[in-house]
This record gives sequence, structure tokens and C-alpha cells, in this order.
Amino acid sequence: MSAKIKSTIDFKQLSIEETFKILEASMLGLTESEAKNRIEKFGYNEIAEEKKNPLVEFFSRFWGPMPWLLELAIVLSCILGHYVEAVIIFVLLTINVVIGFTHSRHSRRVLEFLKKRLAIKAKVLREGKWKVKDAKEIVLGDIILVGLGDLVPADAKIVSGELSVDQSALTGESLPVNLRPSDIVYSSSIVMRGEAKCVVVNTGANTYFGKTAELVKVAKP
Repeated sequence: MSAKIKSTIDFKQLSIEETFKILEASMLGLTESEAKNRIEKFGYNEIAEEKKNPLVEFFSRFWGPMPWLLELAIVLSCILGHYVEAVIIFVLLTINVVIGFTHSRHSRRVLEFLKKRLAIKAKVLREGKWKVKDAKEIVLGDIILVGLGDLVPADAKIVSGELSVDQSALTGESLPVNLRPSDIVYSSSIVMRGEAKCVVVNTGANTYFGKTAELVKVAKP
């Protein structure tokens, strides 16, 4: 399979047959060895999280409107010779930073624990049999089965069946969207009704959700 990945929008314009041809896949699904090779080539179906250096994160808490006011007060106190007040303000500022940093690290650890416990599972056709896999192990060309209540694990083209999905978190559409064979169902959409077999066309950062997440990162000041 070509290492060049098409965008989900490109697959939207293609027929089911053309999609299978490009992905070098079929309705019989992939073998475990094919899936392993595609993971090595394209990576896991996950969005990489940027991990901050703890020291950088700690000292960044001294930067901001409120810390600036306290730091200005410390400087003015020193200029006026009020050293005791300057030390008190510095101690209070440092205590506030330490508490905020500690809470942030604890919250992150709890979130990581919950993510592991609540890892999304997906029904995938491998070796001609339906298997339940971690969503991160899904690759391009996999045949997945999604139904009522499922969180769609990757961008996929419906090959059989019909769905009604809630994709308001992605597109802002308030009403469920009805999808038929050859339509694209986006990663992180929630299935409200129906059941469908789909072929995965994009995973991880290359999904519609992944692209949106990247834009949010870039837009951050």
C-alpha cells in the first residue's frame, strides 16, 4: 500500500470499489500481519499528546496577568525598601504556583488512568473473523462494524448498512445525520441508530477529528 495518505474528503468522492482498490483491502478484512505492517507504516490510531517538561510547566506558572501583578508588587516593595513585604508576597506567589502545579499534575495522572480504563474498543474483521480490538490498533483498510451507542473509532466509508449519527461535536450540526453506503462516517461520531460495516479510510491525526485537534493546537496563543 502507498505510504501517501489521501484525505478523508478525497475518499468522500470515491466509490466503494475505488476505495478498496486504493486501500488494497476487501470485504474479507485484513490479516493480522497486514495490520501489523500498516501500524508500522502509518502508526497507531491515536492523536499524539504533547508532553510538557515539568520544569517548564512549573516556571510557566510565574507568567501571566496575576503573577505579573504580584511580581510588580515585589519589585516596588524592594525599591521602597519594604523587604519583609516583598518576601511575604514572593512566598505567597510561590505557594500558589506549587499548589496549582501539584493539582494539575494530579489531574493529568487521574485522566490518564481513566483513559486506560475506558479505552475504546472496536469490532474489526481480521483473518475472516470478527474480533474486538483496542481502537488504537485499527488501521487503514480494516473492516469495522459499528452500531447503536458506538463511538466511531476512525474515519470510515460505509460499505453496507445505514446509520444515523450524532456528529455535533465535530461539525456543529444539532440534528443526527443519516448516512448510507458510500457515505463517510467521521471518527468520534456517536451512532444513534442503525448498524453498518465500514472500511477505515483514515486514522489518528489524519482523521477529521485529528485535523481539527491540530488546528486547535495551532490556534492556541
